[in-house]
Amino acid sequence: MKNLKIVLLVGVVSLPFMASAQAADNNAYIPPETSTMTGFYLRGDIGASYLTSPGPADVGAFTGGGGVGYQFNDNFRADVTGNWTSNYSVAPGATLSTTAVMGNVYYDWKNESPITPYVGVGAGYGWVNRAGLGLSDQGVALGATVGASLDMTSNLALDVGYHFRDTMISGDDAIEHSVTAGLRFKF
Repeated sequence: MKNLKIVLLVGVVSLPFMASAQAADNNAYIPPETSTMTGFYLRGDIGASYLTSPGPADVGAFTGGGGVGYQFNDNFRADVTGNWTSNYSVAPGATLSTTAVMGNVYYDWKNESPITPYVGVGAGYGWVNRAGLGLSDQGVALGATVGASLDMTSNLALDVGYHFRDTMISGDDAIEHSVTAGLRFKF
């Protein structure tokens, strides 16, 4: 009798999971329309960033950003982004954070799958703040990116990418390598 109660309890508890598994089978990927999706989009990203200069090698920190862009055709898009990276620990009691505003252009390799690889380059302006050292600086920022987006719907894509950014300041440039994930919402 005790075993029967356990089997019934396990069966009742697992019903919602079996129903959601069945529903997932019915929602197979259907590619978006084959016509060119042009127009404005909003984006937001979060991730991890590593500072390779100045300071100790491979110091990590949280990074986040957002932006607005325009998809010109299946292959070309451009956006303006703002990115912030928090508190790299560069010395005992000293941190470094960066902020950058960049204009970027991308080439998307559109194909028949829901995954679209891309490359991009950007230029803008960056600010470097060194808390605990009383120093801050600013200068031109250059960047490059490579990644892939996954079309979740015709208007929403999951984006994963690697970003390189060099903020040129007096002394050693702030050189960052970031890996981010985010969403792109197309209008």
